[in-house]
Amino acid sequence: MIMLEQPSKHSGSHRRSARTALLAVLASAALLSSVPGLAAPAAAASNDVVSGAVVDWRDSPRGGGHSTATAVSSPASATQSKGVVLIDTVLPYQNASGAGTGMVLTASGQVLTSYHVVKAASTIKVTVAETGKTYQATVIGSDQTADVALLQLKGASSLTPVKIDNDKTSVGDKVTAVGNAGGTGMLTAAKGSIVSLRASITTAAEGPVASETLTKMIETTADVVSGDSGGPLYDVDGEVIGIDTAASSGSEINGYATPIQRALGVVQQIRSGHESSTVQVGPAPFLGVELSDASSSDFGYPGASLDESSGATVESTVSGAAAAQAGLEAGDQITALGGHDVTSAKDVSALLAGYNPGDRIKIVWIDQVGSEHAATVTLGASPVA
Repeated sequence: MIMLEQPSKHSGSHRRSARTALLAVLASAALLSSVPGLAAPAAAASNDVVSGAVVDWRDSPRGGGHSTATAVSSPASATQSKGVVLIDTVLPYQNASGAGTGMVLTASGQVLTSYHVVKAASTIKVTVAETGKTYQATVIGSDQTADVALLQLKGASSLTPVKIDNDKTSVGDKVTAVGNAGGTGMLTAAKGSIVSLRASITTAAEGPVASETLTKMIETTADVVSGDSGGPLYDVDGEVIGIDTAASSGSEINGYATPIQRALGVVQQIRSGHESSTVQVGPAPFLGVELSDASSSDFGYPGASLDESSGATVESTVSGAAAAQAGLEAGDQITALGGHDVTSAKDVSALLAGYNPGDRIKIVWIDQVGSEHAATVTLGASPVA
């Protein structure tokens, strides 16, 4: 889970008092032992901007920072569960796993979810809430900048799609967020209302999920938690108006959702087969490294000083993938990729977006004793795409 600190704002109700909130991208860490609690931002704002600190978004040996808030929700009804799926992923790093939610778009098994739910997954298992039937899934296209991914369930047929809203959405409208809260495998529903249609959020990089800025998001008072990502935000008619994407953290909770029509625009482009600078169709390039942001203080080799340039720290590599074949190991710092300087994990993600599986790319890195290395590798294909 990725969490972001938001400045304090004052609101007109006791539940919307001045606060310091943390915003979390809601891919669950299949957090069965500790589900992060999330807190609510202020009342309607024309352009809330959120940025801040990192908390692990998935179940990994390194864990993450979790607050103690508890979401206010109830079991989802049969109607609210129609067309909704529960997503479980395995990542090829440190035996990590994750959980999220998705929405059926077609009877033949196309599913819409948040990109960060499935990014870098080696396997994706999708369970249809209505029937309990489980399918393996592949990513057929995505847009990281919009945090949208389109999946295909293998062998699926006769599924019930969600109902999409085509009406105007307004501040004050009542909504319900449904999702796989906490990765428990049970759908829950959290009620609230819309407080903004123009919220902007900036996530912090964590693990395989790079930092992203999302604008014109739907901000609601619905108490959503880790695992809800990719789930539907319903209006009072039970129609989908958005994709649950992020939430604040603390003693109270607010949710952020990607407008559904924006997401469907990405889906339409993926279906057309036309890639762009942001939309990836088919397999994504795969370097096979889990990265975190490096700072000058991360350089632990003899003679390192605070004026050393930063890069992206290799947390782990996937055996047999391009990075491991080149000789990169945990603790190394990637400083350049494809002829461009690297100062963060986000830089690596952004640079790889311009490549396809099979392309060759030069990597420059510094090992833990301070020696610089360079190698040209052939990028693989994302394991699930």
